[in-house]
Amino acid sequence: MEAALFALPWAPVNIGGSDLLAKAWFGDTQYRVLLSDLDTVWEEEMNADDIQSRAQDLNKRLRAPTQAFFSHLCSVARPSFSSQYDDPISAAQVALERHGDSLTVKLKSELAGLPFYWEFRCTTTPVAVVCRQLVRPLLAVSRVLQRQVEDLAALLARKDAEIQDYQENGAVLSRARLQTEPFDVHQYRENFFTQIVPQMGVTLDSLGFDSELQALYMAVSSGKTGQKRKRSLDSSPAAEDNHDAEHDHLQITDFPTGVTSSLASQKQNNVKGSSGRPLVADNKQTVPLPSTAAAGSEERSTSRTKKKKAMGLFR
Repeated sequence: MEAALFALPWAPVNIGGSDLLAKAWFGDTQYRVLLSDLDTVWEEEMNADDIQSRAQDLNKRLRAPTQAFFSHLCSVARPSFSSQYDDPISAAQVALERHGDSLTVKLKSELAGLPFYWEFRCTTTPVAVVCRQLVRPLLAVSRVLQRQVEDLAALLARKDAEIQDYQENGAVLSRARLQTEPFDVHQYRENFFTQIVPQMGVTLDSLGFDSELQALYMAVSSGKTGQKRKRSLDSSPAAEDNHDAEHDHLQITDFPTGVTSSLASQKQNNVKGSSGRPLVADNKQTVPLPSTAAAGSEERSTSRTKKKKAMGLFR
């Protein structure tokens, strides 16, 4: 459940008139919900037995097992915790209540012609969960975005060198309005911080988490969970050596497409020497191959070996 929830992005939602960040995972007969207003993070985790008990407390006439009504609960609850559902007409009435450190999301819908009530009773999340589910992934996203900016700046520098080569060989622009100045990354960064950022009006309590950031969040999260899963499976010393050898490749493939090409080119440049040619090992070792006659005699001796009878249930 932890890994499944970790791979999901945070989504900006409005529940009962309150703007929140939400993250919800629904299984077969269990769920886990995270909600945050950037001041506090709340969560609730429920299994089949807990869901059955609360459903009977809230719906006295309900006698069905959890499997019978859980799909209905998922269908009416998911739109409240996801920004992908833009239909203003919801199948459930949603209300939000705060009591001290707890947060309750109340749903009222209709099941088989009768009212169906449900409450998500969320409590304060431990700091470790907040760091694992929110802080660390966002820091990783910021590092990826910073690397992307650096790669774009390097690409613009190469484009300027290409344009200069054209001009030195007599190329002329047909339209003067298309002419640009050479890109200066330091000047651009200073202008962006002093002029562009103040005009953006970004505040520390902004819940903006658009689809592109959600996709980047999932890419970073899935890359981390994939590395953890690989390390847990490959626990032998030989597997550890293979993991170290594949570490660079994993880092490249975990980045978005725009960053991957630059990383691959840098890796190729590191493999090449100063002359531009690939580095080749100086000492080569050859392993002698067994002769055909020796291989044939070994094969014949193996074929003449008598097979032992298998010891099974019958003798």
